[in-house]
Amino acid sequence: MNASFTKLWQMTAALGFLGSFGCSVVPEPQADLTRYYVLGDTVTVSESTPMGSGLVVGLTKVELPTYLDKGAVVVRHAESELVYNDYARWAEPLADSLGRIMQGRLMASSRVTRVFTEGFPFDKKRDCDVSVGIQRCEGIDLDGRFVARFVATIEITSTGSNGAVLVRKVFAAPETEWDGRDYGALVQRLTQAASSLGDEVVAALPPK
Repeated sequence: MNASFTKLWQMTAALGFLGSFGCSVVPEPQADLTRYYVLGDTVTVSESTPMGSGLVVGLTKVELPTYLDKGAVVVRHAESELVYNDYARWAEPLADSLGRIMQGRLMASSRVTRVFTEGFPFDKKRDCDVSVGIQRCEGIDLDGRFVARFVATIEITSTGSNGAVLVRKVFAAPETEWDGRDYGALVQRLTQAASSLGDEVVAALPPK
C-alpha cells in the first residue's frame, strides 16, 4: 500500500466518522407548544318574542386597534410596552369572536327580533345600527400584579339618510386578576367582559 493510497484511505475514514457523528446529534423533533384560544360565550336564544314585535338591529363589524389584530394574546407592561406571546394565539380573528358574542347577546334578547350583520340587505328595514370599537382587550402587568382589562365604545345610530346618534358611551369591565401565566384563565376573563359588553349593548337599545 503506497503512501498516497494510505492518505486517501485515512481521509475517507475521517469523513465517514464525521458524517456519522453529525447524524447522531440531529435533535429530535419538538412538540409544538403553541396554544390557541377563542372567546367562548354561551347564550340561549329566546323564542318568546312574537315575530315582528321586537327591534331589527344592524351590527357592524367590531373595530380593533392595530396592536390587537396581530394574532397573539397581548399583555401590556406599564402603559407603552406590549408583549406578544407566540405560544398563546387567537384561533380566529379577535374581531370575529367579539362580533359573534355581540350578535348572540342581541339575538338572545326578547327585545330583538332579528340581527343583520354588516353587508346589510337593501330590502330589509332596520330600526337601528350598533357599532362597537374595542380599546383594550388584554392582560396588564401592574408591577407584578396581573389583571384583565377590557374597554370598548358603543354607538347606536338610527337608520336612514340622517343616521342620528342615539347612544354613544364607553364600557369598561371591572378589572379581574389572573396569575400572569395561565393564558386560558386570561381569555376566560376577557370572555366574561365581552359578554357583559353585549349585555350593555342590549340595555342601551332604543325602545321599539
